[in-house]
Amino acid sequence: MKRFEGKVAIVTGGGGGIGSAISRRFAEEGAFVVVTDAKGAAASDVAAGIEENRGSAIAIAVDISNGDDCANLIEQVFSRTGRIDILVNNAGINRRGNLLALTEDDWYTTFAVNLHSMFHLCRAAIPHMIEAGGGAIVNTASQWGLYPAPNHIAYNTSKAAVAAFTQNLARDYAPQKIRVNAVCPGEIHTPMLEAGVKRSGRTIADLDKLVPFGRIGKPEEVAALVAFLASDEAAFMCGSLVEITGAQAVA
Repeated sequence: MKRFEGKVAIVTGGGGGIGSAISRRFAEEGAFVVVTDAKGAAASDVAAGIEENRGSAIAIAVDISNGDDCANLIEQVFSRTGRIDILVNNAGINRRGNLLALTEDDWYTTFAVNLHSMFHLCRAAIPHMIEAGGGAIVNTASQWGLYPAPNHIAYNTSKAAVAAFTQNLARDYAPQKIRVNAVCPGEIHTPMLEAGVKRSGRTIADLDKLVPFGRIGKPEEVAALVAFLASDEAAFMCGSLVEITGAQAVA
């Protein structure tokens, strides 16, 4: 399918496990993809891979915890392409610990990356979408934002705020034909998850046993859902929080 032929999609956290899969999926379906990541080399690798497979992409290193950098990113993309059709707010960090174990930096940095970046990016992108007659925004929330897991209070609370932000934004801008939805993944096999599993002393096989479907998820499965939500096939979906968990309860 080429559902995004001629469209421009920005993906934050595009150098990571889920973000890279999302970037590749949009490129495969015809979009010009702007792969952004704090790790410039990771973003460049993903963009280069897309180009090697005859897709269209550029990489931009950006610190989305900085509001000015977020606004500059949007204006840089618009100046180059003249349009912003899709914004995927995917970047996120996970500072683990309960309230007494966290530092103030853990708390504030988590919110700067996971939530405040969406405020700044959407604030800059939405005027362009309104002028164009519409657009699609897909945010990465989390199953843990809906059903908190223990000892992850900063991450859980920030993702709960992402869910609320998504629904508020959807209700405010649906009249301008800007659809805003969020995916809420459970356990997905990414480098971030592998690092957490290693610290805990568990294995991926241990996590697989906790999922009724028999295994944890794949980044490509999240990417497929994001692509659907951004496409015209989801034309009446606006303000939805879509779980993708394999029927797993919170670990």
